[in-house]
This record gives sequence, C-alpha cells and structure tokens, in this order.
Amino acid sequence: MRLQEAPPAGQRRLMNIDGLDDTTIARILTTTRRIALVGASANPARPSNEVLGALLRLGYDVTPVNPGLAGTRLHGREVAASLDDATPLDMVELFRASERVLPAVRDAIRLGAKTIWMQLGVVNEGAAALARAAGLVVVMNRCPLIERPRLGLTP
Repeated sequence: MRLQEAPPAGQRRLMNIDGLDDTTIARILTTTRRIALVGASANPARPSNEVLGALLRLGYDVTPVNPGLAGTRLHGREVAASLDDATPLDMVELFRASERVLPAVRDAIRLGAKTIWMQLGVVNEGAAALARAAGLVVVMNRCPLIERPRLGLTP
C-alpha cells in the first residue's frame, strides 16, 4: 500500500468533511482576530479550556462563552453569558454537541461573524448550510491547534 503523497506546491487540497482546502483554513487562521468560544469550560482537563488558553497565547482575542460561568474568569478573560455579550467577533468556535449548534449559528449570523468553526467531532450539515447561505465560511470537525502546525503556521 502506498502512502498518499503531498500535493504539488500551490495545489489546493481538500482535507475534511467541510470541503475546505488548506489555503482557506490558513487564511482563516491568519486573518481571524476576535473569537467567541462557545462551550468554554473551567475544567482544565476539558479540550475547550485547553484550546481557549492556547488561542490566547497565540495572540487571538478570545472571549469564552458559557451562561453557567458568566462573570467568572478563564485564562484571565471574563466569561460571557451569550454571543451577544462577546461582540464584535470574527469567528465563533463551537464546543457543543452537533445537535446543539444551531442556536449559536443563528446568533453568529445575526451578529455578523465571518466564520463558524465546529470543533473535532462536531458536524451539523443543516446549521452549516444555513451559515453558508448567509455568507459565512463553515469549518467542521477540526481543531485550530491541530490545523496551525499542520499548515506550518507559526505563532
């Protein structure tokens, strides 16, 4: 069995269920500044907590969103109760069960987000179609902390 070779330089390669190529993912990760992270957790063992801290260290302006933790601080950032309290935003990163992302996607559209990023294991084709129809780019089943080094992006 032969391993798949890397595509020639400059070729756009599809990577995932979302149909986005590496160029698009790299553009999102290098142009996005303000991120609302929905489903933030105070538990340091949870992926959402780890990703929040790492994105902040990478220089992103991240607002954690979790109504149950609103007003507390995670990684030095005040937790917002809702996306309305996390504006302005470029990207909404979703740490939610796939079947529970639609309300946040609707809010992101209303609030003028440019990108919806559904974390590893999060896929909702209906919510993605709604966001795409509104002009948003939708990333599904990916983690920025995996994509950045894979694409050779440095802090």
